[in-house]
Amino acid sequence: MDQILPHPSKPELYEPWVRNALDYLRLAEAANGPIPRPAAFSYPWGIALAELERRRPDVRIVNLETAVTAAGEPWPKGINYRMHPANAPCLTVAGIDCCVLSNNHVLDWGRQGLADTLAALGQVRIKTAGAAQDLQSAQAPAILETRLKNRVLLFAAATADCGVPPEWAAGRSSAGVHLLPDLSQETLRLIAANVRQYKRPGDLALFSIHWGGNWGYPIPPEQRDFAHGLIDDCGIDLLHGHSAHHVKAIEVYRGRLLLYGCGDFLNDYEGIGGHDEYRGELGLMYFPRLDCASGRLDSLEMTPTLIRRFRLERPHADDRRWLLATLRRECKALGSGVEERADGTLALRWS
Repeated sequence: MDQILPHPSKPELYEPWVRNALDYLRLAEAANGPIPRPAAFSYPWGIALAELERRRPDVRIVNLETAVTAAGEPWPKGINYRMHPANAPCLTVAGIDCCVLSNNHVLDWGRQGLADTLAALGQVRIKTAGAAQDLQSAQAPAILETRLKNRVLLFAAATADCGVPPEWAAGRSSAGVHLLPDLSQETLRLIAANVRQYKRPGDLALFSIHWGGNWGYPIPPEQRDFAHGLIDDCGIDLLHGHSAHHVKAIEVYRGRLLLYGCGDFLNDYEGIGGHDEYRGELGLMYFPRLDCASGRLDSLEMTPTLIRRFRLERPHADDRRWLLATLRRECKALGSGVEERADGTLALRWS
C-alpha cells in the first residue's frame, strides 16, 4: 500500500517468495482493476472519511501494524512491513489521534525503525502506546481527551503467541514492545498496579492488546479469563483486541465492552489466495459510546467495510449478510447479538 502513496519506500522485500512490494500491487490489480499511482493520502480511507465526519468520534484509535521508516535493517523474520515517513499524512488525513504499536511488525526494521516510527508519528502529533524507548514508557498510557475534557487512557501490550519475537520486549533501558510474559493472575496484578498510577476519577481506561493467531474464531478460555480480569481487577473499561485478520466475537462483561478481535481494516492482501472462508477483506469501523462517569457501555454501532483496490468501499448486500451472520454466530456464545439497521450499519445488543 505504501507503494501507491506519494512517497513510496524502496520496494525490495526479504520474504521467501516475493522480493518486490510492487508484486503485491500487481496481484491486487489483477483481482479488481487498476489502482491509481500516486494516490492521494486520503485514497485508502475511501468511505471511512465520510463516516468519521458524520459520527465525529471523540478519539480515533488504530493498531498501526508497520514501521514508519526509510532506514534500519530488516529483522530476519520473513515479512518486513514499512511505510515511508513522508507518507504519514495518510494517517493525519483521517484525524487519527493514537496509533497502537504493540504488535509483531513495529520492529520489522529493528530498533532504528522503531525510533523512526516514534519520531515520525510525533512530528505529525499522533500519540502512541505499547512500544517506546524503554519499558516504563511502553507501559505508560497514551492520554487522550474527549470533547467534555474527560481523559481516555490507552494502555497497550502484546503477547508472544501473535508472533512478537521475545527479543523485541522493551527493557528497563532498551527500546521495544510492552510484551506480556503470559496471561496469568500475576500479569494482571502488574497491569492493575500500572493502571492505578494513572487513572483518576472520571477517566476511561482502554487496554489494547495484540494476541493470538491470524485465523480462527474461537476465543481461548485464557484470553476470556484475562479480559474479565482486566475489568474485575485492573479498572479497564474497554478491551481492544487485534491480530486475527478477520472480525471475532464481541462480549459485554459487567457493562464493559470486550472486542476480542477487530479484524483488519486496511491491508495489502488483496488478490492473495488462502483462508478465503474468513473473508478478511470485510471489516468494521467500531463506534462505542461509553458513559464517562461509570465506564459502562451505552451503545456500540459498527459500519461494515470492504477492501477493494487498496481502498475502503461499502460492501454489497450479500457481503453484509455474510458478515452479519458470522457476527451473530460468534457473539451468541458470549451472550450478545447484532442487528442490522436500515442504513446498513450494525448495532450490538446484550442482556
